[in-house]
Amino acid sequence: MTEKEKAQKGLLYDNNNDPQLVNERLEAKELCYDYNQLRPRMIAEREVILKKLLAKTGSKFLIEQPFFCDQGYNIEIGENFYCNHNAVMLDAAKITFGDHVFIAPNCGFYTAGHPLDAEQRNQGLEIALPITIGSNVWISGGVSVLPGVTIGDNTVIGAGSVVNRDVPAGVIAAGNPCRVIRAITEADKDKYPRVVSL
Repeated sequence: MTEKEKAQKGLLYDNNNDPQLVNERLEAKELCYDYNQLRPRMIAEREVILKKLLAKTGSKFLIEQPFFCDQGYNIEIGENFYCNHNAVMLDAAKITFGDHVFIAPNCGFYTAGHPLDAEQRNQGLEIALPITIGSNVWISGGVSVLPGVTIGDNTVIGAGSVVNRDVPAGVIAAGNPCRVIRAITEADKDKYPRVVSL
């Protein structure tokens, strides 16, 4: 079994010394570098690079620069995906985003974990667990999503949260560690004032 196959199965694998994984990571980082050097108005050129880098995109998406990832081929984004500045996606395992996902600045999605045993850690061994984000999710600024986490549809994650366990659909969750605060209800539709047309 290759190191890449071990990673895909959620087994300990050598991410630091395996030539295939090192090369794939360098290729992705070259594309990230090219992407981050483009001028902001070069939307079409930016989309070309992201479609080459990522496993799947919708027809409408925007990832603000700078953006960083490890492999790229493990990231899938749905329709109407928006990600603000300075996102980091360590995609040793799959990171999947549904439709209509909004991500605020300075968020990280980390599928990689390291052994607690120092000897294994010093050998360069890691484990990778997938992250799944549902549709209609808003992730506020400075959020860290850790390996193996699933966030349900229609959920809001509060700023600065460290999401280390699954979060159900239709809730507001926040904190370190992130925990459910309350359900999102019909009353939330009237939370902010709107212009009423005559």
